[in-house]
Amino acid sequence: TDTQRRPDKMFFLSLAWLLLTGPLWTSDLKQKLLEEEVSVRYPKIPSSETIDCDCGNMACDLVFWFHSDMSSKVHFLGKCNNADRTLYGVNVDKTRFKLSKRGSKSFALRIINVTKEDRGIYSCVLKEKNLNEVWKPGTLLLPGGLYSKCFLSQLNIRLNVKFSKYPSDFEEAGGCGSMILWPLVGLLGGLALAVLCTLRYFSRE
Repeated sequence: TDTQRRPDKMFFLSLAWLLLTGPLWTSDLKQKLLEEEVSVRYPKIPSSETIDCDCGNMACDLVFWFHSDMSSKVHFLGKCNNADRTLYGVNVDKTRFKLSKRGSKSFALRIINVTKEDRGIYSCVLKEKNLNEVWKPGTLLLPGGLYSKCFLSQLNIRLNVKFSKYPSDFEEAGGCGSMILWPLVGLLGGLALAVLCTLRYFSRE
């Protein structure tokens, strides 16, 4: 997997994540946001990509997977438990998105034949038998390798300020990272609300 980390931008992404989701997760002592870097991956098209969700010191019982795409829509991909039993979200392509248990302390999301439509943030929420929940920041997936031009040039994302058009010759090395950062703050906020609502729904089962 071709993975690139940029410490400065990853720091601000993590900070934005904490600022947006902190109030939601501190309201209940059984819910916790894990403070980790948001990793960025650039898988080739059409390859396969696997995203892990490690339990760490938790006694994980099941995991929930979410995808926040670049149009700010949040999708519930599904859940998987320790017995490797899965429940997929509505309209999720089960032939391309595979949820599984991986070893004794980890779960995995495998995306087969990655396309540009798979761009966005993939996050997981781990749940223990005692109902403790840990939300991991996630992975930003940008299929197609390192873009020669800013991948946001054709997106119209609102975060108080409207990002509508960028110069066609704006190379990524010339500052595209900052364009990626601030629109992602909006995605993180929407993802936080969607995750919270989904967990509330399943907690009633």
